[in-house]
Amino acid sequence: MTARLELRQVTKVYGSGPTEVRALEQADLVVEGGELVAIMGPSGSGKSTLLTIAGSLEQATSGQVLVAGTDLSRMSGNDRARMRRRAIGYVFQDFNLLAGLTAAENVALPLELDGVRARAARGIALRALEELGLSARAGRYPDELSGGERQRVAIARAVVGDRQLLLADEPTGALDSATGEAVMRLLRATCQGGIAGVMVTHDAQLASWADRVVFLRDGRIVDQTMPPAGPESLLTAETGR
Repeated sequence: MTARLELRQVTKVYGSGPTEVRALEQADLVVEGGELVAIMGPSGSGKSTLLTIAGSLEQATSGQVLVAGTDLSRMSGNDRARMRRRAIGYVFQDFNLLAGLTAAENVALPLELDGVRARAARGIALRALEELGLSARAGRYPDELSGGERQRVAIARAVVGDRQLLLADEPTGALDSATGEAVMRLLRATCQGGIAGVMVTHDAQLASWADRVVFLRDGRIVDQTMPPAGPESLLTAETGR
């Protein structure tokens, strides 16, 4: 697999002097296509900062950030914005769906903003929703969908087009445990299609769905580990009998 995200000695500093906060300190991370990585750590450890820097929403103070082999520091602001639209998908805890658009329209919107004709964008959106079991809900508005359905729409929106990187910030925080595990199963399956996934979570059980868990403390990556056998391994064992 090819690395879709690389952080090389990335440091992020806010403020200066007595008010200086070092949110990230010489962070090194490589995430390959097909891999889902969970980021864990206490509040204020730098998890959200790592995610926003990986998604080019803010720039590192020092170090290099590469998405699909491209160094973000060498790109103009317009080029970074174009990369965010085309190569990076986001999934958030509060879904961030537009209330006045149907599920299909929400998924198609980023494609249309990037110049894809409306009819073609809708076709891509419908296929993405079908893959996530939502074809029957494509014409529904967000307030007509359950929390799990809305998060699946958000996942579909995040992966349409030629996405290289999927970033998820507490994607199951607003869901009950059963629905949260179903969403994690979808995220993992999506990444196995070739996208690199990075997910911030505080829930160790949900992190067990990831291929690797990275632990942050005080802005530093202090450990990286393969998770213990989790729910998916049990399902695999059952189906293999």
